[in-house]
Amino acid sequence: MSNEAIQEGEPSGLFAVFSSHASNIKYNYSKIREVKSYRIGELFSAYRDILWDDGRHKYNVSSFIGEIDEILLGERFSAFDQGTLDGLIGTLRQRGNSNATINRKMAALSKLLRKAHKMGDIHSLPEFRRQKERAGRIRFLERDEEARLFASIRSRSEDAYRLSIFLVDTGCRLGEALGLIWNDIQEHRVSFWITKSGRSRTIPMTERVKEVIKLAPTTEGRRPKGPFTALSQAQYRAIWNEAKAEVGLAADDQVVPHILRHTCASRLVQGGIDIRRVQMWLGHQTLSMTMRYAHLATNDLDGCVVVLEAPRHDETANTGESSVFSSPLTALSSPAKAKKSKPAAVKTPGKSSKVQ
Repeated sequence: MSNEAIQEGEPSGLFAVFSSHASNIKYNYSKIREVKSYRIGELFSAYRDILWDDGRHKYNVSSFIGEIDEILLGERFSAFDQGTLDGLIGTLRQRGNSNATINRKMAALSKLLRKAHKMGDIHSLPEFRRQKERAGRIRFLERDEEARLFASIRSRSEDAYRLSIFLVDTGCRLGEALGLIWNDIQEHRVSFWITKSGRSRTIPMTERVKEVIKLAPTTEGRRPKGPFTALSQAQYRAIWNEAKAEVGLAADDQVVPHILRHTCASRLVQGGIDIRRVQMWLGHQTLSMTMRYAHLATNDLDGCVVVLEAPRHDETANTGESSVFSSPLTALSSPAKAKKSKPAAVKTPGKSSKVQ
């Protein structure tokens, strides 16, 4: 197009084509959404009943999210960036939270933010990286500790005593036991349907578990809904703490009801049960969770002591005894011992060697 045409404002053919295409563009303003901002607490109120079932875990998540909202000072946001997440983790660590505790809190936050992102409430997510956890010492009850603790529990509540026996012999979680109904118990087996992993499992019962199940109390001639429904978690924990203090274990912060699950797992491994079966018994979702107890399987290592205590080759060389450490090549290369032989007979000239 010439400069004269531009100056005179004459439209070119190219401009006419562009104008014809542009005129066909349509804009749909009904799908444009207003960008809003939310507090963590508001998102939790909107999605908590969708993401978490009622129970102790939901209660714990509620306290986690409440603490996170408090650290963020109730800040409203439409995008949760990496800097905000890193600052949050740093604050939790300054407050004395271990990496394991931080991981649990971040798992709850991640689940909530992913749901909010999917629903369009926020438009970006940070990268959640699992903090490295140190393998801590697993505390379990010795037989005498169990006897003293259970006797103290029984003096306070027969129901709590029955529940304690059930927990230590089945290795189930407290919530799993309290949620049992009578239809979950068939002959010599018990089935757990309400589990942390969402996977049901069925295990056989020990003889003393069968006994405590039979002793379930009746209310006005009618059995309750389940063998342990007469108790709540709060009631059992209160009885547990009183008994724990009475037997001198008050200072041990690892002696909580969950120690009965650790005790069951430890006894199975120490008794020679393989890790895979222990995983099935406990209902662990991954084998790595069960591997925490693998160091207790010491029976498989007893053969190592025999090898280490066997005499070395150089100690047995003078005795002529064979060593478990000697190899065929070493035996072939060692000088053979001279065999004792009778001196050869000397022939006398002129005499025949034949006997006359």
